[in-house]
Amino acid sequence: LLSLGTGTNSEFDKTYTAEEAAKWGPLRWMLAIQQMTNAASSYMTDYYISTVFQARHSQNNYLRVQENALNGTTTEMDDASEANMELLVQVGETLLKKPVSKDSPETYEEALKRFAKLLSDRKKLRANKASY
Repeated sequence: LLSLGTGTNSEFDKTYTAEEAAKWGPLRWMLAIQQMTNAASSYMTDYYISTVFQARHSQNNYLRVQENALNGTTTEMDDASEANMELLVQVGETLLKKPVSKDSPETYEEALKRFAKLLSDRKKLRANKASY
């Protein structure tokens, strides 16, 4: 399972300060809570699926690709401007160089190559079985 996220800005401790939040009205609080809820949902889904794959000793069959430190216009889902698309390409290229997890030195680039090979090998195996 290759799980591709749309990215989040879940570093809320670096995004908001108590001084700022003290001045928020109800609408601003609703926006912040919505962002936190979306990030929590993403984290919990990843945690649940990862746990299921680990329990079945199939953790190498699951890869979640998600940038959790988006900022500025890269967080806006409706900004398809050329400048923002270029920023998102940079985010993706930077993400490829990051480790998949704190527990593994494997980068996303390496993990995606490993995953692509795994899928290719399985497709070849199915094709060989079908020809018999």
